[in-house]
Amino acid sequence: MPVMLALALQLSPALSDDFQARVSQAKLAESAATGPGYQKALWDRIGNPTTDAYKSCLASNTPADPSPFTMVANVTADGRLEHIDVQPQTAVAKCMAGQFSSWTLPPPPAAPRPYPIEIDFSIKK
Repeated sequence: MPVMLALALQLSPALSDDFQARVSQAKLAESAATGPGYQKALWDRIGNPTTDAYKSCLASNTPADPSPFTMVANVTADGRLEHIDVQPQTAVAKCMAGQFSSWTLPPPPAAPRPYPIEIDFSIKK
């Protein structure tokens, strides 16, 4: 692993409240050696529930704003989500953040701690 990538992964996402910095940290974690395996385990667990939650959030916020948004969060060693944030903060995006706040994800790779994730939401027509 290149030294710069290793350094970037060691930086704690909790130290940065800058949304774009957190997205970048999550993308670095996704591209690390353990990232693809974790992404598969993650989506195997949350794929259908995410679709169901998204549909529910759209239906419960009529008229729903279908604008794309991004969610970032930190995954603790036991799979709990902390420091969840969304941009832009539409009603649907906030609803999805609320849905994710009670979920338990697969335990993430050992580093970085906490483990950053980002999810882009959009509706394809």
